[in-house]
Amino acid sequence: MGFDLNFGWSGSIACVQLGATKSEGGTRRISYRIGGEKTLPFLEKIQGSSSPLITLEICDNPQYWSPIVTNYCGDMVHNSGEWAHAAETVYGADMVRLYLTSTRKRDFSDIASVGTTIETVLSGTGLPLIIEGSNEPKIDSEVFLKCGEAGQGERMLLGTAEAGRYRSIAAAAMAYDHSVIAQSPIDVNLAKQLNILLKEIGVSRDHIIIDPYTGSLGYGFEYSYSAMERIRFSALKGDADLAMPIICSAIDSLTVKEVRESEPAILDDIAVQWEFTTGLAAAIAGAEIICVRHPRTIPLLRKAFGSLTPGKIAGGEG
Repeated sequence: MGFDLNFGWSGSIACVQLGATKSEGGTRRISYRIGGEKTLPFLEKIQGSSSPLITLEICDNPQYWSPIVTNYCGDMVHNSGEWAHAAETVYGADMVRLYLTSTRKRDFSDIASVGTTIETVLSGTGLPLIIEGSNEPKIDSEVFLKCGEAGQGERMLLGTAEAGRYRSIAAAAMAYDHSVIAQSPIDVNLAKQLNILLKEIGVSRDHIIIDPYTGSLGYGFEYSYSAMERIRFSALKGDADLAMPIICSAIDSLTVKEVRESEPAILDDIAVQWEFTTGLAAAIAGAEIICVRHPRTIPLLRKAFGSLTPGKIAGGEG
């Protein structure tokens, strides 16, 4: 039985380039061009598109990281470059997302170390990078500019812009040709408003990726899923202010009660299943980038994405 998978959509998702190879002016082993979809996820194969990108999240100060992850990864968590290298060569990630958790220290002022850390991670992996800067408004501008400068030419993705603090990150992105993560609190209208604000100050549509904010499965994710679907529906209906790729991170999956109270012998298994299920659901809702923290989640997502063959749906083929 045949099915029409176009649904009469008139819009399409903007394409965003992540990473730059040597021929593109950077040093990455690979670059990605995400977006371009004209229908819902896993229904149609778009020329040049692929399964959602799986990103491993790491940090530069493991004091602020889940012990489930640091215990699994071992001593490498104290060396960002080594951790990033393992993300590519051991764990099989598509991208690396570096959180500059060192900036969370009270009265942090060593801005130069931010650049050094990013250079170390760039040397440790050939994958495109996502950089999460400071959460402290007082040093935002300096941190983001240092991030942008350290990765100049690499077409990184900088996070995170929010309605109350987006100018500093936007300035850094535009100055050094990086893209921006625009995060809003699980609200379609707020997501659209932030994208408009970013575009008004000069960030082009093909340099914006939407983060609708992802609650963990059973802890608000159902609302996140609904928001992601509504964003994608609006985009495909022709709303250019929402027609950007989506990124999701299921970080709360490692801290929910069901994981925290698991027996030590099965703690890793429960954490991975919780993160995997949340990540898979986010991909089905429309996310092009799925970020995880436990390395064991990566092959599970890879297998699941591979089983969702574009063009096939229950009951027949398109």
